[in-house]
Amino acid sequence: MILRGLLPLLLILLTTGSVSGQGFENAKYGGDFLSVGGGAPPPGMGSAYTSVTNDVLSGYWNPAGLSEIQNWEIAYMHSERFAGIVGYDYGALALPIEGSNGVVALSFFRQGVDGIQNTLHAWDPEQNRPKSNPTDYMKEFSAADMALFLSYADRFTDVWRWGVSAKVLHSRLGPFANAWGYSLDAGIQMIGERYQLGINLMDITTMMKFWSVNENELEALKNFINPETGKPETLPEGTNEYVRPTVKIGGSRLFDFGDFSLTTALDADIRFEGRRTYYLNAGDVSFEPHVGAELGYKDLVFIRTGVTDLHFDDSNAFFVSPTLGTGLKIGAIMVDYGFTSFAGVASDLGFTHRISLQITL
Repeated sequence: MILRGLLPLLLILLTTGSVSGQGFENAKYGGDFLSVGGGAPPPGMGSAYTSVTNDVLSGYWNPAGLSEIQNWEIAYMHSERFAGIVGYDYGALALPIEGSNGVVALSFFRQGVDGIQNTLHAWDPEQNRPKSNPTDYMKEFSAADMALFLSYADRFTDVWRWGVSAKVLHSRLGPFANAWGYSLDAGIQMIGERYQLGINLMDITTMMKFWSVNENELEALKNFINPETGKPETLPEGTNEYVRPTVKIGGSRLFDFGDFSLTTALDADIRFEGRRTYYLNAGDVSFEPHVGAELGYKDLVFIRTGVTDLHFDDSNAFFVSPTLGTGLKIGAIMVDYGFTSFAGVASDLGFTHRISLQITL
């Protein structure tokens, strides 16, 4: 049963796109692992953060927000999904460049499933059963996606800021296959007295991703007969993929009530990948709205809420997913917690808890 479960996993992951040769295939969800983003505050606000971001988290949400940083900042976040099966880690460092208004930042992301059993060599195809002592032939591997962002931000004026992020992605399916990809993000922000606007053009150069397959590790697949064709399994081949740009656009309004402050935000992710199922769309263009708010007290305690995942479910009913979050600032240390997907269809896949730590040096 373990082997029968592993075979479909390998075939699906390695043949995504089903294209061989030197052509490129549109990877509709090719960069989706990065949609988790970095830090717990943004998801607590329903991910409505493009115009709000102004710290080390900006390397992902909008690199223009890095221009607000005055001192070194460090951030780390860990989250788990699907009952702890999928782990997600994020870390970032930002520092101002002495003698200028420029800020540089480095951000790292990893999403993976660890401890997967490789059972390809534990099966005896001639006897059609496991080998004696099958555990002696098993090895664990990880399926992981990783990304490294190098960001830079500066100011046009006191009101307008800009930033860019150069991105390198690496995906690895244990010893069987791996891929490298690269692209560029560019963002701007307008910071007014009460209103803020932000635009983040993600993968503006189009994400190019190149897969390679280790045929030696998959040689054992040739010993298995495909029950549908009656022929031996065909080994997957490497695929070249591209991920189309995404436009994140948002606006926010700031309110001041003495010791209390309130930030309200509205964002939209505009994609051009043809995501029609469940999404608000116009042809190949899909729209993903995000709504959020943050209430702060004396810049010490923060409560956040939001709405995300606005779409239509299988029964064509409108569905939204609320989010919650909180934060505590003690001197130079900020601890945040975010909680998402606790209602409707999304909860069938489990809840997501995100805890992040930020330190200003």
